[in-house]
Amino acid sequence: MAAVRNVLFIMCDQLRYDHLSCFGHPTLHTPNLDRLAARGVIFDRAYVQSPVCGPSRMSYYTGRYVHAHGASWNFVPLKVGEMTIGDHLRPLGVRSVLVGKTHMRADLAGMARLGIDPDSQIGRRIAECGFDAYERDDGIHPYSGHDPDPSYSDYLRRQGLGGDNPWEAWANSVTNADGTVRSGWFLKYSNLPARVPAEHSETPYTTRRAIDFIAEAGDRPWLMHLSYIKPHWPYVAPEPYASMYGPEDALPVVRDERELEDPHPVYRAMMDHRVSKTFSKEGVREAVMPGYMALVKQIDDSLGDLFAYLQQHGLMDTTMIVFTSDHGDYLGDHWMGEKDLFHEQVIRLPLIVYDPDPRADATRGTRCDALVEAVDLLPTFLDAYGGAAVPHVLDGRSLRPLLFGERPADWRRAVVCEYDYSFQESRITLGKGSRDCWMRMIFDGRWKYVLFEGFRPMLFDLQQDPHEFVDLGASPAHEAERRRMHELLFEWARRPRHRVTVADRAIESVEVQPRITEGGILIGYWDEADLADARTRLKPRFASHNPLVRETLDRLVADGASADAS
Repeated sequence: MAAVRNVLFIMCDQLRYDHLSCFGHPTLHTPNLDRLAARGVIFDRAYVQSPVCGPSRMSYYTGRYVHAHGASWNFVPLKVGEMTIGDHLRPLGVRSVLVGKTHMRADLAGMARLGIDPDSQIGRRIAECGFDAYERDDGIHPYSGHDPDPSYSDYLRRQGLGGDNPWEAWANSVTNADGTVRSGWFLKYSNLPARVPAEHSETPYTTRRAIDFIAEAGDRPWLMHLSYIKPHWPYVAPEPYASMYGPEDALPVVRDERELEDPHPVYRAMMDHRVSKTFSKEGVREAVMPGYMALVKQIDDSLGDLFAYLQQHGLMDTTMIVFTSDHGDYLGDHWMGEKDLFHEQVIRLPLIVYDPDPRADATRGTRCDALVEAVDLLPTFLDAYGGAAVPHVLDGRSLRPLLFGERPADWRRAVVCEYDYSFQESRITLGKGSRDCWMRMIFDGRWKYVLFEGFRPMLFDLQQDPHEFVDLGASPAHEAERRRMHELLFEWARRPRHRVTVADRAIESVEVQPRITEGGILIGYWDEADLADARTRLKPRFASHNPLVRETLDRLVADGASADAS
């Protein structure tokens, strides 16, 4: 039986689930991802843990929910000490490597407190979500401070595409009809081609760097996180991609006038964000969608090159491939831009998993409707490499039983997504304190319930209202359903997720825990005879105890017997 030797973990940034042909898009054809799906499984009901880049990615990388890892927004560092993919796999002999984006903000204060040199190997891994960075490219050069690696800009300069910021001037700028260079950040230019030649744009460059790593990897097993920064804005693509699609190729906009009639206060505030107002204007989607679709098409073409390389070098039979996204994009749906709430366009994942294990043959080319979360991927990787499950650390579960055609009877009943909007202007609009801006969503496959601090909930029935136009959060007829979903969310919330240093199985393996230590401290015993009686009655159960504990018990019982004899 072939074993998984390597894992190729591919992530796009801001890719909607419905913008692949294998997920039903009628005009945006993605044949390479379609072929991957034919060899693996499409998960039709997979969801992120947060609708925003940073917290969503940190949940992928830690296998933990947002409130557990604490990185609740893009500017919030993942705290030192959180175990990540690399931390779980390195003890198994697996190298975990980054090619592309993480949106990680390093916990420099935490490293300073613990005396960790940020330039040491440990410090660099902490700063890169536990990965060894073969090629870090977060985009947004050089303004955001996210990306300390100038390699892509240097690459452009070597191609004769120079300037102080070639990333901005070439990869994300266009030339309009009168020959003037314009920034691709402006949405009106999204349907114009980027100035950079296609072969030098970010997506094929990042793909070539991934191939470079594979060529150099040697015999040690690896997990490579290939993380594209597209189709995230700026939504400009190079030719020939920029001319492939027109507004007529886009999916119809999903919004309804009913959503504007007395909307939820938080929803109303988010519809007032600049990006939402802009995307709600006439003509904006018509300009943006051709560029967005073009970027997706370029990713599929580049993945075709990568998959061909794996096939040519005999790696497809031993490499698990996972394709997904960190979240979606409203693109004008629901009168919104960006990704601030919990509609399907934002939180539902395009998840495809190919497992080369022969046990997965029964499910190849199928679709799975189990409720799946982003936190399930790290347990899946751990499982693929033969690592022991650590449910006291990881909130997700391995997907391999589903890949092998076996749905566990206790599979989850609902998925959860969290968001902290305290960093958004909607917090100011609503007059909320920074601790009062948490939103949590739970979805059971039909009902979607959203809990807010200080406001009524939202509720949607996706069976009767698949487009989520009608908010039932204040409907008297749906009070019982809201109570049921609230209790389901509370059931999830009250399970502890912070006892990560002692495994559940270590606790549960001790049937009776005597209040005794190796030092001979006794609690609750009346005298030596009481201890001897307990030792006799519980002797079979002590077999699994620490040997030092058993020796201490034996000595104390013997000492008591000797005292009685004398």
